[in-house]
Amino acid sequence: MRRGITVAEEKSNESTALVGAPKASGTARNKGSGGSVDRDLALAEVEKEKKLTFIKAWEESEKTKADNKAQKKMSTTTSWENRKTAAKEAELRKTEEQLEKKKAEYGEKMKNKVALIHKQAEEKRAIIQAKRGEEILKAEEVAAKYRAIGHMPKKFLGCF
Repeated sequence: MRRGITVAEEKSNESTALVGAPKASGTARNKGSGGSVDRDLALAEVEKEKKLTFIKAWEESEKTKADNKAQKKMSTTTSWENRKTAAKEAELRKTEEQLEKKKAEYGEKMKNKVALIHKQAEEKRAIIQAKRGEEILKAEEVAAKYRAIGHMPKKFLGCF
């Protein structure tokens, strides 16, 4: 026995000491390796964040590339549309000018034809007036002849 401690108490202390000692040394070991574990976890977290940051940067880069590519294609399409539209509008103006020219020429031809018809109508009226005048003179001459002779005309009013 040691200084007033009984054997039972000594065994109890030893078991406590044995049980307590490993806990104490295990706790110290865990703290020591816990720092290592914490460091490993921290490094893993940093590595994970690094990967996520890289992935996010890559994603943004790809999105930017896609946006730039789409913008370039949109610009190309817009310029193509503008060129084609301008060409068709020029063609339309040219066609309209040709149609206006043809319309003017056709209008001039129609005016000339109307003038010709008017001229021919005037000529026919003049001929009709001349024949009328001749027929009136002839009728007056024949009437004067019948008066001079004293006979009646043979064809009087056609219905007798």
